Amino acid sequence: MSRIINTPLTDEVTCNLHAGDSVLINGIIYTGRDAAHKRLTELLDRGEKLPFELNGQVIYYVGPCPAKPGNVIGSAGPTTSCRMDVYAPVLMEMGLKGMIGKGSRSKDVIDSIVRNKCVYFAAVGGAGAMLAEAIKEAEVVAFADLGPEAIFKLKVENFPAIVIADTEGKDLYKIGRSKYQR
Repeated sequence: MSRIINTPLTDEVTCNLHAGDSVLINGIIYTGRDAAHKRLTELLDRGEKLPFELNGQVIYYVGPCPAKPGNVIGSAGPTTSCRMDVYAPVLMEMGLKGMIGKGSRSKDVIDSIVRNKCVYFAAVGGAGAMLAEAIKEAEVVAFADLGPEAIFKLKVENFPAIVIADTEGKDLYKIGRSKYQR
């Protein structure tokens, strides 16, 4: 059974999520891939304001396809998360509480997840059309020149994800592998 969670996330919510939990996310999430993350950290380095408030927010690592007529968004499957590992700890320090992607994260990111009471979720790769059905509104809020890699503000309803790394540092990928190692 999936747990229903709402954004923005709080420490109370993130600390009650555990590696392996299935969730349905409701509320606002933001998109961002490597080019957008690089720009966000450059803004922070220059002491400039970010295009959206990070506190309690979730970033989905996706570059959605263009919407077909009558649709809010095109296919919206996750991209490989490790490409954001160099930027993620800085954003978590600024209040980011959740990240959605696919694949393993570095030790530095897992340590930052624990330190900042954040959560890393996975969305099913290859299921972008199904995931897009949970997206009810989409608007570009920053870096429009990046096209599909711009930052979108998404309103989601029952967006399915699985907790991979939790606030205690448990990592579902490592837990799963350990069951079959000799």
